[in-house]
Amino acid sequence: MDEQLRIILIIIVSVSIFGLLVFVFVKNYIKNKIDKLVNKEKKNLK
Repeated sequence: MDEQLRIILIIIVSVSIFGLLVFVFVKNYIKNKIDKLVNKEKKNLK
């Protein structure tokens, strides 16, 4: 039972860390895209 619990906890922690990394990369990618679009629109308005 202890071995199964340890494996389950390792899987949960690994998936959580991976999900957090993916979330941070996607958030930064989308933020950069939005900033570029905003700057492009500001240039078009001038």
